Amino acid sequence: MPANLENSAVTTELEKVLIRMNVIWRNYISCPRIRKVPHRYQSGCHPVAPLGSRILTDPTKVFEHNMWDHMQWSKEEEEAARKTVEENSAVRVLSEEQVKYESEASKYWDTFYKIHKNKFFKDRNWLLREFPEILPVGQKTEEKVKELSWNHVKINTESFFSKMHCPTMPEEKIHYKESSGSSDGQSKAGSDFSKLDSEEYRERPLKTELFPGSNAAFRILEVGCGAGNSVFPILNTLQNVPEFFLYCCDFASGAVELVKSHASYRASQCCAFVHDVCDHGLPYPFPDGTLDVILLVFVLSSIHPDRMQGVINRLSELLKPGGMLLFRDYGRYDKTQLRFKRGHCLSENFYVRGDGTRAYFFTKGEVHNMFCKAGLDEKQNLVDRRLQVNRKKKVKMHRVWVQGKFQKPLHLTQKSSNLVFSVLSHG
Repeated sequence: MPANLENSAVTTELEKVLIRMNVIWRNYISCPRIRKVPHRYQSGCHPVAPLGSRILTDPTKVFEHNMWDHMQWSKEEEEAARKTVEENSAVRVLSEEQVKYESEASKYWDTFYKIHKNKFFKDRNWLLREFPEILPVGQKTEEKVKELSWNHVKINTESFFSKMHCPTMPEEKIHYKESSGSSDGQSKAGSDFSKLDSEEYRERPLKTELFPGSNAAFRILEVGCGAGNSVFPILNTLQNVPEFFLYCCDFASGAVELVKSHASYRASQCCAFVHDVCDHGLPYPFPDGTLDVILLVFVLSSIHPDRMQGVINRLSELLKPGGMLLFRDYGRYDKTQLRFKRGHCLSENFYVRGDGTRAYFFTKGEVHNMFCKAGLDEKQNLVDRRLQVNRKKKVKMHRVWVQGKFQKPLHLTQKSSNLVFSVLSHG
């Protein structure tokens, strides 16, 4: 065979191997999460639990429970909500007042926490059910995550190459192109590829300097932690998992002090700090690309719409490849939006409360656009409609929330490609 044709054939074969290796490595990392909760990864679909556990089939029994799941609105109800929003947003807050609410946003939240302390919001004990991604990958909560360290990962290459996707992962969810190649060459390259990522790629950001949680195998950041209503359910669940570490921040210093003074706060597993996510020049106490999970629950709605995209862009830089950003916030026409009076509207679907704090009400499409523009892949994006009932007063109220899960894409690094090439060349 002529030399140029031989080189071309080798190059083509190498490309096939690299593509196949990329598919396998992505699926390998994704498998534990998807295997644990496969139904939660279907964009737009409702989770099996806890949502969906209480469906109203007989309207005469509406006042038998405080909350009903998956409520479908009638056209009349949706039109009534639209008209209410049209009316309560007809008069806008004066521009000079709007400037004040923006520039003094942290002050208003500080005042809020000084008044209410940790008594206003309930602990989010539902958090781990809705977002099992918070738990270390492939581990039960009572187990240590020592095995999670890539240094301890052991891959059975023969069985792995015979299964090119997760057994519980729908075929249509795999968006990677697969090409055939030599199984022997792939197995050999696969072993060295996993070793590279375990020992070098994952450790690379940590070699620069030590930082809080630098020895952890699994890192979470909660943005807008408030008084710790998400922090402490997570800490209490993972208290016996020493390789886990939780960062939490809020731009209200009073809220951060409430977290630090809580009896369950442990500096060995948690770092609470004051931070304004709208100020992209402020450093975080950890390097970019080191987080497994970011929690953004009822936080983005308090930020001016013009600054939301920048916040999401910056947060995406903090995630590891394959890391997840978990989102839940107010949806369009939630009862909170319908209750605002005229004169409280700042801009379209953006309002200010009497205490100076603000709230935006999202659509599913807006959420999709923002997170995808930040380079994240949508894994879930749903509208959670519920009917809240006051049984004593016989009052029905529609609750609307948007919930999403967005993943930072995985990429085959150039360093990994070079290693595979080297292995094939000397194999």
